[in-house]
Amino acid sequence: MTLTAATVPGYIAGTWTIDPAHSEVTFSVRHLAISKVKGKFETLDATVVTGETLEQSSVEATVEIASVNTGQEGRDGHLRTGDFFAADEFPTMTFRSTAIRPQNDHVLIDGDLTLRGVTKPVTFTGEFGGITVDGYGQTKAGGEATAKIDRTDFGVNWNTAVDAGGFMLGNDVTITLELQFTLQQ
Repeated sequence: MTLTAATVPGYIAGTWTIDPAHSEVTFSVRHLAISKVKGKFETLDATVVTGETLEQSSVEATVEIASVNTGQEGRDGHLRTGDFFAADEFPTMTFRSTAIRPQNDHVLIDGDLTLRGVTKPVTFTGEFGGITVDGYGQTKAGGEATAKIDRTDFGVNWNTAVDAGGFMLGNDVTITLELQFTLQQ
C-alpha cells in the first residue's frame, strides 16, 4: 500500500509541534571498528506542517548541540569542543525539508541538514506511527525516521589511529528520530 493522506487514518492538515517529553533524537557511530557508541540530544524543537497531501507537507527541526548526552560527561565535553561539534561557535543543528515523497508504506523526507555551519542534502526514511487523541483531548501524531550521514562532510574530522589498525571512529553516523507531535488548535 502506498502511503498517502487518504490512506492515513485520521490524517489532518495543520501545524504540529514537537512533544519533547515523548520525542528523541539519537545517533550512533562505529567505535574501534568493533562496536557502536550511541548518544542523544536532550533539547530539540520541531514543527511539521501537513498539507492537503503528504507532498505539500514540510518539516523544520532544531537540535541544541550542547545538549549532547552519551552517558559519559568527559566524552560529552569533548564532543562539544572544536574536535567535534564546536558547540560554542555552532550551537544548533537544523533540518529543513525540501520535499516529502511517499514510497510504498514509508515516506522519504529530503532536506537540508546544517551542522557546524555546513549545509548538505540529507534524506530521512520515515515510518508513520499514527494519529490518536490522548487523555487530555490533544490530537497526537507519531513516527520515526533514520538517515545516515558522513560526519566528515560536515567538518567533524577528529579521529586517531588505533594500534590494531584502522581508526577509533567510523565516518558514518546514523541519526534516528523517534518523534511525537501535537496538533495546534
